[in-house]
Amino acid sequence: MGVAADERRELCELFERVGADAPTLCDGWRTRDLAAHLVLREHRPDAAAGILVPALASHTESVQGRYAAQPWAQLVERVRKGPAWFWPTRLPPLNELINSAEFLVHHEDVRRAQEGWEPRPADTKRDEAAWRSIRAIAKLTLRGSADGIVLRTPAHGEVTAKAGPDPVTVLGEPVEILLFAFGRDAVRLEFDGDAAAVERLKSLSRGL
Repeated sequence: MGVAADERRELCELFERVGADAPTLCDGWRTRDLAAHLVLREHRPDAAAGILVPALASHTESVQGRYAAQPWAQLVERVRKGPAWFWPTRLPPLNELINSAEFLVHHEDVRRAQEGWEPRPADTKRDEAAWRSIRAIAKLTLRGSADGIVLRTPAHGEVTAKAGPDPVTVLGEPVEILLFAFGRDAVRLEFDGDAAAVERLKSLSRGL
């Protein structure tokens, strides 16, 4: 199986263990809200648009709220079964391309919101998928930095996310960097650079 399918399966198993009202790293969301978001984005294109378009956000929130109110076991099963028949990610290659980062990040959103979390052991397939996603999205998500940013891993080399003065090097494993690039601060990373620039970068990531 691919990373997207593996992360979906493991996330659903975690949902069942922690229940519907466990915390997540997504601001203001419990696990039922996160599960509802995942169902919405794969079944309701009319509502999914509001994830990115502010003018449509109220419709998205309404639909997501109705999903979140469903019985927990039913909602988790809908996440587990995957997208609607018409959704492009029914095709395995597209699923892997589009959903690897989505489900990896949201799996960690639940894992790392629980007490005593630790990073999972390295996994070649998962780490490669995370690094591909970093190369694809980091220049977009971190574009607001006034300083240079270099993202570096021990095994995969580095990528310049932003050219600029006072460059900060972010060093860590691919999953940790991916989470940071998506605005999560429950990460294990090292930062090398001017102290003020490092703090600006951390503040930028927290605001994503």
